Amino acid sequence: MQTDFIIIREYCKRTDLEQDFFTMLEDNGLIDTCIIEGEKLFPSSQLLDIERYARLYYDLSINIEGIDAIHHLLNRMKDIQQELEYFKNRLRLYE
Repeated sequence: MQTDFIIIREYCKRTDLEQDFFTMLEDNGLIDTCIIEGEKLFPSSQLLDIERYARLYYDLSINIEGIDAIHHLLNRMKDIQQELEYFKNRLRLYE
């Protein structure tokens, strides 16, 4: 399976984001990056998350710790929704 990567430096130029923003996200475990041929990259599969984090950080002035908390709560909510669907399906068996 091949993964597409985006060069952080180029992405920052096109979107006016700071490269330090990516460093903060990486340091807090919100994104994964790698270095290939001297360029720092992130998987394109994380693009939607990065755009969401950027809106929270730049538009709403939420700090990285707050973004991490929001990320954790959204993931927890998704897990609970999946669990609810599982139990709904099990309950249908007994109807």
